[in-house]
Amino acid sequence: MPAAPKSRSRKSSSSGERLSMATENYLLSIFRLNEQGTHVTLTILSEHLKTLPTDEGLGTSLPSVGGMIRRMAREGLVKTKPNKEVVLTSSGRKSAESVVRRHRLAERLVVDLLGMDMEVSHVEAHRLEHAISPNLEDRIVAVLNNPETCPFGHPIPGSGYKPHRNSVSLDVAREGSEMIIDSVPEDDQALLEYFVEKNILPEQKVIVKETAETRGVITLDCDGDEVVFSYDIAARINVYPA
Repeated sequence: MPAAPKSRSRKSSSSGERLSMATENYLLSIFRLNEQGTHVTLTILSEHLKTLPTDEGLGTSLPSVGGMIRRMAREGLVKTKPNKEVVLTSSGRKSAESVVRRHRLAERLVVDLLGMDMEVSHVEAHRLEHAISPNLEDRIVAVLNNPETCPFGHPIPGSGYKPHRNSVSLDVAREGSEMIIDSVPEDDQALLEYFVEKNILPEQKVIVKETAETRGVITLDCDGDEVVFSYDIAARINVYPA
């Protein structure tokens, strides 16, 4: 049976210490799945961890994931409900918010300040999130004027972000309506590259050209370019009326 990823000796955020890189990655994945309204199980978490860069060195088999979750439960970061759902404790959520905050600030840093392409910012942020100290985090916030979202529209914890009151998922948008992209998913690298190529990014105006539920696809007009999504993907894109 594969062993759970070994924790490096890092300090826990609640006591001024940092957690292991593996633990931070697990917290980030659980937090992001929760944002999507997903009930986290070992199987779902295993699949989500596979979307992280391979150089993060995470074991993604069910035995590895199960072993890591048991370790995190002993550390008071998660608990498993009777229905097998993995949930964050209050301490775990606080630590997860810290990781997600650093990740999304790192995305902003490499895009807004360093001018890197958006499609690679997600991968670079995974490398940077573990190394950002509190002092560096404060400096990034100051230089970037406290950004409230990452480049893909997701809120940065602790920024004071308030969601757009009319934001809905694209799969419920009406045919013929003009909408503004609010956020797009960033976990699938190939899909993210497609979004960037087609300019399906926050603040971009699109027209819902066709909603073909029988075929399971939605067609958008984006600056005269036709873009087609499945309803599953459209459900993960948030928009609001233009």
